[in-house]
Amino acid sequence: MYKKDLELERQWYSLLEQLTSTFGKKPDSLEAILFLIGVNELGQGARTFTKEDKQDLMHIAICKLLSLSGFYKLDGLDKWGWPHWISVKKLPNFDLLEQEKMLKMHILEYFDTELARSEQETPDE
Repeated sequence: MYKKDLELERQWYSLLEQLTSTFGKKPDSLEAILFLIGVNELGQGARTFTKEDKQDLMHIAICKLLSLSGFYKLDGLDKWGWPHWISVKKLPNFDLLEQEKMLKMHILEYFDTELARSEQETPDE
């Protein structure tokens, strides 16, 4: 494994520990983290979602994450407040491991950005 890959895995496990601490349960898969991001991006709070909603939430998360590299752009919200994305550039032809690595890198970037944003929005006590 390359040094860069080892660092990515170290950061990844650190994020999993943070999420475990926050939610009281360790996310059991990449899909679980994508679901969390999708719920956050939807911005309607935690509630019960249908199987189809969960798939849509993971799609929202993937589009949001890939927008960090300019692959997708937010097109707007529908009448129910769900975000819709458009593809703006072709994705590279990655194998499964490369896809997972890219998603993990974007997830780490997403949580860094979101944590920084939430810290700015929280008034000092």
